[in-house]
Amino acid sequence: MSVNGNVEFPTRTRPTMREVAALSGTSLKTVSRVMNNEAGVTPALVAKVKQAALTLNYQPNFTASSLRRNDGKTNTIGVLLEDIANPFSAALHRAIEEVARARGVAVFAGSVDEDESREQELAAAFISRRVDGLIIVPAGHDQSYLKIEKQSGTPMVFVDRPPALLDADSVLTANFEGAKAGVEHLINHGHRRIAYLGDLETITTAVDRFSGYKDALDRAGIAFDESIVQMNLRASVDAEHVTSKILASPNPPTAIFASQNLISVGVMQALHRFGLQYSVALVGFDDVPMVELIEPGLTALVQNISGLGKAAAEMLFARIDGTNAATEHRVLDVVLRERGSGEIPGPHEK
Repeated sequence: MSVNGNVEFPTRTRPTMREVAALSGTSLKTVSRVMNNEAGVTPALVAKVKQAALTLNYQPNFTASSLRRNDGKTNTIGVLLEDIANPFSAALHRAIEEVARARGVAVFAGSVDEDESREQELAAAFISRRVDGLIIVPAGHDQSYLKIEKQSGTPMVFVDRPPALLDADSVLTANFEGAKAGVEHLINHGHRRIAYLGDLETITTAVDRFSGYKDALDRAGIAFDESIVQMNLRASVDAEHVTSKILASPNPPTAIFASQNLISVGVMQALHRFGLQYSVALVGFDDVPMVELIEPGLTALVQNISGLGKAAAEMLFARIDGTNAATEHRVLDVVLRERGSGEIPGPHEK
C-alpha cells in the first residue's frame, strides 16, 4: 500500500502503530504517548500523529497498551446488572455509560439474572480483564467474596441494592417509603382491599417494598390478608395469571399494588382482559415502556434511574481517582406520578 506516494506499507486488515509513526514522521514512542493522551508532546506533533492515524484508519489497541501504562489503568469498568433486557437495567446502564463516556472510559456490562453464582462468575471475569472498577446490582446475599479484591484496591459501588457482608459504597432508592406512599395513595382514594403482587422474596428491594405495603395497611387499621398477596413473580405473564385468579375470586380486591414494572404490565393486561381497567385501581413501582399510550394512564412510583446510575458512576470514578473518603450510602427518593389508574375511587372514598 502507498500513501501520498512516499511511504509503502504492506496490505493488511489493521494498520499498526509503527505505520502511523512512519507516515507522521515521528517515533513509535511519540505515537504511543499521543494515543494514550500523555503530556509532553507538542501540539504540532499531536496533530501530525492524529492526521496519520486518520489517514490510515488506525485504531489503538487499548487492551494491550493498558498493560504498559504507568498508572495501571485500563480505562474500562465492569457493570453487573439484573437483566440488561429489562427497561430499568437498560436505563441504569445508559446513565452509567454517559458518565463513563465523558471520561473516555469503556463500559463492559452483563446480566446476573438473579443468580448468585452468575454474579460471582461475572465479577471474576471483569476483574480478570483488569477493569478499573465495578458497579454491581447484587443478586446474592453475600458479597464477601469481593473483600480481597476491594482490599487490593479495586473500587466498587453497589447500586439499587446494598452489599451484604462487605463494606462498600452504595446508591439506593427509598423502596420502603415509596411503596408505603403508593399504598397510602390507594387508601386515600377509598380502598381497603388492596392486593399486593411482588418480586422474589430473596431480593432486598422486594422485601423493603412489601414492608412498606404492610406498614401502610397497619397504620390505616386494615387487616393484612395473605389471600390477595402473591410474591416471587418475575415475568409479566406470571403476574397476569395471578391477577386473573385474584380478580375471579369470591372477594376480589378493589385495588392492586404492583411492586415492579414487569408485574405492572401483567396486571394491566389482566385488567383489560376482564374489562376492569376503569374499576380496579392500580399503582405500580417503576414506569413501563410507552406509558403515555396506556388508558387509563399508569399511576406509578417513579425511581430516579438516571440519578442512580449517574451517582454510582461518579462515586466509582471518585474512588478510581484516589479518594479515601469514608464509605458512602446514598438514598434517592421516588416520585408518585398520578395518571389515572391509581385515582380510581374505591367503595370507601369519602
